[in-house]
Amino acid sequence: MIIKILGTGCPKCKKLETSAKKAVQDADVDATVEKVTDVNKIMDYGVMMTPALVIDEEVVSAGRVLSPKKIVELLNK
Repeated sequence: MIIKILGTGCPKCKKLETSAKKAVQDADVDATVEKVTDVNKIMDYGVMMTPALVIDEEVVSAGRVLSPKKIVELLNK
């Protein structure tokens, strides 16, 4: 599983990255967390508001910081 955090490096983007890493640990899943900061690559996902969370190439959240608990729910779907 590949999880991507889309964002330019703002505090909210960093917080979402931290939440995603905690969620991976809490859910005990085999996943890689990657950060995408290139604006053109972010726009390729159709995301207009960051931070955004992408799980296996599907945008599951944009424009808000999710809690680790919410991310675990998304990982388990």
